[in-house]
Parts: sequence; C-alpha cells; structure tokens
Amino acid sequence: MLSQEALKQIDSEIAKYPADQKQSAVMAALAIAQMEKGWLSTETIETVAGYLGMPPVAAYEVASFYNMYDLQPVGRYKITVCTNLPCALSGGVHAADYLKRKLGIGFNETTADGKFTLKEGECMGACGDAPVLLVNNVRMCSFMQPEAIDKLLAECT
Repeated sequence: MLSQEALKQIDSEIAKYPADQKQSAVMAALAIAQMEKGWLSTETIETVAGYLGMPPVAAYEVASFYNMYDLQPVGRYKITVCTNLPCALSGGVHAADYLKRKLGIGFNETTADGKFTLKEGECMGACGDAPVLLVNNVRMCSFMQPEAIDKLLAECT
C-alpha cells in the first residue's frame, strides 16, 4: 500500500494527462512509489498498476527497462556509473573498477553495512564530463577521478 501523500502526488501526475490516458503517468508514479518504499517490490508495482488502471505486467515492463527503478533493495546511496562507450573511453570503466575495489562490491551488489549499492548505467547525457556517476538517481557527479570519488564517498555519511 502507498500512503495518502504518495497517492496525492501520483494524482498530481495523472492530472497532466487526458482522463482516459492516466497510465501515461506510470514513470512518475513508479518513481513516487520507489521514493516512499525505497525500492519497487512486485506488490508495489501491482499497486501502482492498479491505481493507474493498467495491467501489472505493463508497469513491470517500465520498471524493469529503466535503471532508475530498483527491483530489489538498495543501499542508502545508490551509485550508478556510466560505462557507455564515450564514458568508457574517458575513464568510466576505471572509475567503476576503483569503486569496486574501494567498496569491496561488484555491480548490483550492496556493501555489508547497507550503505552503498553499485550499479552500471547507460548514457546520462554528459559525455563531455566523463567519467560520470549518478547518486540516488538525482545527483550527477562529473569528472570522477579517484580523488573526486574518495571525496564523494566521504560525503556520504
């Protein structure tokens, strides 16, 4: 179940579309649900789908396609590393390897203390700023060399 506040936020998103197309708000609704729950369980996805009047599989297809949605619990800080070709050529793979060593985890893993989850991401639209990291789907960090990564990790308390 989602809180009344979350449903109110989803209603605000639904209002942006014609009444017979409220399923168009699925991306925003999933983001709101994830913000409240921390991740998207099958039950949460089904709740969102039901609220929008769409088949649960259709909502699941959206949630499983985009890497901003988490289909399993993640750490307090989800760090997504862009490893698409432009970023990979400009240090994205090195940044990912550095994070793996520093955190002691691989992609799609969470540190034992539950603090960090490391994800591999697709293009974030900032190829000129590579390597690029995205923290918790909202904070983009550019030019992430080891020193900058160390600073970022220290800020995550």
